Order: sequence, then structure tokens, then C-alpha cells
Amino acid sequence: MIEERMETDVLCIGGGIAGLMAAIRAAEAGASVVVAEKGNVEYSGCGRMGNDHFETHIPEVHGPDREAWIEELLRTAKGEILIGKDLLRTQFLRAYDIVKLWDDWGIPMKYKGRWEFSGHSFPGRPMTHVKYEGRFQKKILAKEARKRGVTIFNRVMMRDLVCNGSRVIGAVGTHTREDKLFVFEAKAVVLGTGKCSRLYPPLTPGWLSNDPHGGSQSGDGRAMAYRAGAMLQNLEMPQRHIGPKYFTRFGQATWVGVVKDRDGRPAGTFVTKPDRRYGDMICEVNKLAPEQYTNAGKGPLYMDCTDIRDEDHAYMMHWMENEGYTAMTEYMAAEGISFKKHPIEFATYPLRGGGLIVADENAKTSMDGLYAAGDEAFGDISAAATFGYISGENAAAYIRVIGKKNIEKDNPVITETRRLIDELRGHENGPDWEETSVALQQTMSDYGGKIRNAALLKQGLQHLRRIRSKARNTLMAKNPHETTRCLEVLNLMELGELTFLMALNRKETRGLHNRPDYPFTDPTLNQAQVIRKIEDKAILDWKPY
Repeated sequence: MIEERMETDVLCIGGGIAGLMAAIRAAEAGASVVVAEKGNVEYSGCGRMGNDHFETHIPEVHGPDREAWIEELLRTAKGEILIGKDLLRTQFLRAYDIVKLWDDWGIPMKYKGRWEFSGHSFPGRPMTHVKYEGRFQKKILAKEARKRGVTIFNRVMMRDLVCNGSRVIGAVGTHTREDKLFVFEAKAVVLGTGKCSRLYPPLTPGWLSNDPHGGSQSGDGRAMAYRAGAMLQNLEMPQRHIGPKYFTRFGQATWVGVVKDRDGRPAGTFVTKPDRRYGDMICEVNKLAPEQYTNAGKGPLYMDCTDIRDEDHAYMMHWMENEGYTAMTEYMAAEGISFKKHPIEFATYPLRGGGLIVADENAKTSMDGLYAAGDEAFGDISAAATFGYISGENAAAYIRVIGKKNIEKDNPVITETRRLIDELRGHENGPDWEETSVALQQTMSDYGGKIRNAALLKQGLQHLRRIRSKARNTLMAKNPHETTRCLEVLNLMELGELTFLMALNRKETRGLHNRPDYPFTDPTLNQAQVIRKIEDKAILDWKPY
């Protein structure tokens, strides 16, 4: 396998919204910057197909009381992301500036010449999400990065961080299409590799990539951060979402309709007729509603847009295009399905892995030289853009006061990565990545899913450790693409094991962490559970947000 080495000031791992914004800002500050993206930066990450809403406080719209606006936001979309208010204050001191930057770069942040707020808000309450036309946002951000001299490596998956003591000095990875190993020496590294979506089975188990985040959201940044010694938090706190059944898509606030039961009765109490300003907040307040209705024998639930006015239908379709719904809307049109004639069945989507890399208001992690942004550390597209920019800014400041550390040729992390890849490619027989993914997802669903107790969690941990060991020794990859998928599964298995450990240690019921053996929420645990690797052992602790 050919080895290629490169030196840079700042290495951005992941070319999503956060990674590109970090690269842009670091390059503006005078740093040499490399982006390593395992897909293609123009079509990667959660923002790959577009987006139509961006959280931001605009003083001329909302008034000067940012704290009250943040409290309102916590009642809606931001409430399920467990981070401290100091981070929210940092985000919304800068988010409006990012909105104006994006607008200048050619991502239309206004609708018909004005700020347009709708969706994700309660009727009569302050609006929190500005509508914007984000269909081509990734192409525009990639163009802005290249204009500033950023070097982009598409189809390069980073496997592990390389450290000098507690300082990160680079990373090693592999090409997803060629037999090539990459070693990047860097003074600072920014992690922005996205969510951990493939830990549990998808809504359609036979179609592994039928996931709102796409098929590549495998928690790679969290796994490599943990192996390097960085602190993670709340992996035991999963998330769920709501949207069209079978054709899984996010963007429930884009729909202008009312969620109704089989007899046409509204499931929630927020709206009784379509209102394009708000949508139906039952989707925000209770993402479990479709599942609960089905379990109670009252389901299914439908998003009913049949009463919508023509102008509101055109409005909804405009934003669906920008939200990345075109595949679904074109399919429905081909099948003769009309939003104005047919209610669309909604479903509660399966669990997805929770948790974040611990990072402060400067986007700095617990390790020197390592920053994190986006869904790795803060969640949602507004935070990805804002903290991506902040991480690039602070990484560039850090490199001005730190000396360079070379990565030795026989560095043990590089040696181990090469050996792992050689072994994956060298097996002539054995399970492939898809079979192993199914085994992992079934284990997580059966033992660490919707209902948890000590016995289930201990059994699941034991079972996962067994299949993880077997996978490490027998997984087979026939080509570089399959090698990438195998590395993703190994990352997911590591995060699954940590999820079991943290779920066992959280002896309470909170959110979607449901433990009938500890049925009550413990107020003393209103803090982050953290985990880090010290001398090859997982060390658990608690810390305030």
C-alpha cells in the first residue's frame, strides 16, 4: 500500500458544514489548511442535499433580549441536545454574523428580500428559525474554501489521530477508492465528521442507507477522539425523529399541514388547520407520537396537507426543494400521490446514537490541538456553521504559538492502521461489513434500545464485545471501498460498547434512556456523564454542563 504524507497547519477531518466553515476561517487567518472528506465535499454531511432553516437571533426582528430567545429555543428544537447555556450564548452571539456571511457568498438567507421566520415554533411565540435556500450550500462553501487556498482531499477516510503526549499532531487514514495510506502532519486538527446514525437498525432494516443522514454517518470522529484520549459525553442518551414513513427524511417543520389520526382528528393541540408560519409542533414536542398511537391501537398518524391553500402549497414545495426532498416529491408525483389530495403517513424513526465530543465555547476539546464542531460537538446546522467558524478561528490562533511536531515514520498508530487495513484486505473468507452491521444493530436494538435494565445492558455488552472481537479478527474487505465500510463498522462497535457502559452507569430514566429498574429521573444527575480512555481503560465520571 502506497503511503502519502502531507504537512499542513490545520487539518479539518470531515468536509460537511462544520469542516468547510472551519477551513474557510482558518485559511482567512493565514493558516495552510487541508480538508479530508471520505465522500465528496460538495455532496457530503447532513447538509448534503440542502436545508431550509437556520437558528439565529436577529436583534432587529427579535429585540435585544437574547437570553429570553434562547429560553424559547430550548422549548423546541434545541432542547434535546444536552449542552450548557454558555455554549448557546456563544453560538448566538455569532450566528447572525454567519447568516450575513452566507448571504454574501450566495446562499440566499432571505425570502423575497426579507428575513422569513417559520417552523419549529409555537403559535404566538417568538420565532427561532430563519428560512433560507440551502439547496446548493455545500457547493458554495466548497468554492469559498478553495478560493482561500484550502486543499481538499475527497474520498479520504481518516482512521486515527496521531498524538504527542496529550497533544494531537496529525492523523492517519486511507483512500476509499485506491490502495493508499494518508498521513497528515498538522499543528491543529478540527473534527467535523457528523452524527452516529448507523448504530441502530434503520426504519427499513433491509436498506441500510435509508437513513435521513445518509449511509456514511458512523461516528468516526467520536471513535478516533476516544481512542486518542479525548473526552466524550452522554453517549447513552439516544435521539429519535419523525417524518414520512419508509421514505425517511428529516425536515418535519417544512411541511405545512396538521398531524391527524385515522379519523381526521388532530393529534396535537397546537394547530387545527395548516399554517405555514408554524407547521404542526406536535412533531417537535413529541416525536414518539406515531409510535405511541400505533402501540395504543389508534394509529397510524398522517401529515395532512389536504386543506392547504394553493399559495401555501407552492410555498411548501419551494422549501421542500431546498430541504433536499426532491427525490421523495418526484417519486410521489410519478406515483400519482398529491399532498393536496392524500394525507402522508408519518412514523417515529428508530433510535440513533447520542452523545458528543466534549468541547468548550472555543470549540476546543480536552486535548491540546484538537477542536470539534458540528454534530460531533454541538448539533444542528446553525451550530455547525457557527462553531465550525469558531473552531477554525481558534485553531489558527493556536498554531501561531505552538511549534511543529514531526510524526516519526514508525509511529505506532500508523503501524497499527496499516496492519488493520492489510488484515481486512488479506482475509479470503469471513463476514463482510453489511453482515457485521446487521449483527451490531440487532444487538444494540435488543439490549440497549427502547427499554433498558441492568440485566439487558450487561448481556448486550458481553455479546457486543464477543462479536466485536470476532469482527476485528475476521472481517473481510475485497477492495478499498469495502475497507472503508469495515472501518466504519469497527468505529460503530467501539461506540456501541461505550454506550452500554454509560447506560449501565446512568441509574435513572431520562429522555429516551428508559430504565424500568430505575424509573425516576435523578435531579442530582442533571449534568453530563463523560467517558475517556486512560491506559486502555474506559473511565466514567460526571461533570456540570
